[in-house]
Amino acid sequence: MRAEVEAKFVAEHPAALAALASAPSLGFATLGPAQVVPETDRYLDTPHGALAAARWACRLREREGVTRLSLKGPAEVTDGAWHHRRPEVEGPATASIVPTDWPESDARRALAELAGEAELVERLELRQERTERPAIADGETVATLSLDVVDVLDGGRKLGRLLVVELELASDEALPPDRFEALAGELAARPDLRPDPRTKLEHALEMLDGR
Repeated sequence: MRAEVEAKFVAEHPAALAALASAPSLGFATLGPAQVVPETDRYLDTPHGALAAARWACRLREREGVTRLSLKGPAEVTDGAWHHRRPEVEGPATASIVPTDWPESDARRALAELAGEAELVERLELRQERTERPAIADGETVATLSLDVVDVLDGGRKLGRLLVVELELASDEALPPDRFEALAGELAARPDLRPDPRTKLEHALEMLDGR
């Protein structure tokens, strides 16, 4: 199972995202052309929250007409509030929330182990406009900078909005830890960004509880 390694920040206002969307570089990395892609994420769990109890998250993401299943596990303890590292397994899916409607995959099998025989229900929906830019060093794409405007919905009702900046490594070996920390440090030094120890789902659940 691969590890997802990323730095996460919350932006104070949209101008912070706009500045990064046009910046020529981030530290030692050149930033490539920006691509804007809408995405819809639906988070699933059993009615009694079996996945949440095991500290796993199940996400169906629709992007450009394709739906993917992602299972993300408990985050590892890291040194910085911005530093996120957790196991992730992905596979093909459909718009249905019934796993037997999806193609077989490691992700689907792992979900079955976590959920057992219980059905799945939709907990929350996140609709986001994502601006992506490759971070390039020594001629290779080492990470992706994502600038996300995220609307959190419950049953179609908008609960709130998040402005999120993520820097995700292309792979575990894409950069040594000290160089990844240097890139993330460039983001942490911006006065309009603050390191975020929480995931989007955690923010969304807080909004749901607040309602």
